[in-house]
Amino acid sequence: MQENYKNWYSDKIHREFEMLTFGHAGLPVILFPTSYGRHYENKDRGLVGSVSWFVDQGLIKIYCPDGFDKESWYNKAIHPVDRIRNFANYERVIMEEVVPQALHETGKQKVILAGCSFGGFHAVNFAFRKPEQVSHVISMFAAFENRSFLDGHYDEQAYFFNPIDYMANIGESWHLENIRKMGIILSTGEHDICKNANYQFSQILRSKGINHWLDDKPNAIHDWHEWQAVFPKYVSSITQ
Repeated sequence: MQENYKNWYSDKIHREFEMLTFGHAGLPVILFPTSYGRHYENKDRGLVGSVSWFVDQGLIKIYCPDGFDKESWYNKAIHPVDRIRNFANYERVIMEEVVPQALHETGKQKVILAGCSFGGFHAVNFAFRKPEQVSHVISMFAAFENRSFLDGHYDEQAYFFNPIDYMANIGESWHLENIRKMGIILSTGEHDICKNANYQFSQILRSKGINHWLDDKPNAIHDWHEWQAVFPKYVSSITQ
């Protein structure tokens, strides 16, 4: 696979931002790391390699941005309000810097967002907040809430970064119509620690008339080898 390393200074987070890309053409797939993960995690863990055929054929181009969990949700050294604010700045990096770059390089109109575990949370949250920029979202073995990171704090800004809440209450709108146009994959497994969260979120989506694929893999646990097994199947369903 063609691999490139990119870095640039982002004034949104006041530091250098790093990213790996894989491929030369195709649908742009922004693939988020898991908790505390860096831009190289999905490569080192074999997830990128699991879809190498699609990359080499020019069907997809993968963008692996750096994570920002240490500075946001997992940063116990700062107040929850500041954790949320930092995460909002990270969202701006993704949507205002990474997404435009991916669209420009591939010549496409929308991106695909994907991730495993906490990366799946990011994929779903960004996709449902900015659906006009996203054609598909692939969430593998993820949960969809942020309350556990906020030490009991909860305010309006936290609410609008918490998919399990804002999707349960969303009303008929242009925003909801854009979500309904997306291809949505929720992946889980028989022994996944996030299985109940996926079924709960699936029920919320159904109640809003949002079509999606809830894929529950028999005997599967919350682990990388399971994600390597299912990711090519989901990419194939999008590119065929």
